[in-house]
Amino acid sequence: MLTHHSLTQLKTLRLDGMARALEEQLAQPGAAALSFEERIALIIDREMSFRDSKRLTRLLKQAKLKVGSACLEDVDYRPGRGLEKKLLASLGGGDWIRHHQNCLITGSTGSGKTWLACALGNAACRQGFSVLYVRLPRLFEELRIAHGDGSFTRRLSALAKTDLLLIDDWGLAPPSAAERSDLLEVLDDRVGTRSTIITSQLPVEHWHEYLGEPTLADAILDRILHASHRLKLTGDSMRKARRT
Repeated sequence: MLTHHSLTQLKTLRLDGMARALEEQLAQPGAAALSFEERIALIIDREMSFRDSKRLTRLLKQAKLKVGSACLEDVDYRPGRGLEKKLLASLGGGDWIRHHQNCLITGSTGSGKTWLACALGNAACRQGFSVLYVRLPRLFEELRIAHGDGSFTRRLSALAKTDLLLIDDWGLAPPSAAERSDLLEVLDDRVGTRSTIITSQLPVEHWHEYLGEPTLADAILDRILHASHRLKLTGDSMRKARRT
């Protein structure tokens, strides 16, 4: 009766990990041989693991990664891709996010840019960082709508609070004047406080031309290129490689 009451109390307090651990101990005869300190330590460890798992699930859901299964452990390092294990291991450690740096991933269609960006996003979630994946054309559209319904400032604030913003498909079509202005607003909020990943088919040296208006292009690139890590993917299409 006392045990049932304790379990109910743990669940009421939302200590579900502890409740499950206690139930498991009660079902295992050998647990009675453990000391009180050993049993409570196991119960606390289970609660911590449960909370970590729950938080990771929440972060991954909020991240909306295009390739949810991508992870750094599965990176294909075949010769010719231009990937350095040492650099990716360093990026996987997350210090670049803690130091509010950026990561620029370029390469031709099918080279694995989006997959790699999502793998870095996955690693960031596992370390407790908030992440959001968005395609640049869709971000422009969302911000355009936000201007119209009065939610623009609120949307900017939400983006500014995201530890790692993953912008995919940079450079598909030249931005309008309004889109350039919005992009500067988004990136300006992140300088020195948050990190951004950008993927693009365009080499970085062509980004100024892509952005168009020289003054805004200078301002935007100043906020991106400073303190950035660059990954230039080369070689054949990974999609083609998977089909063979």
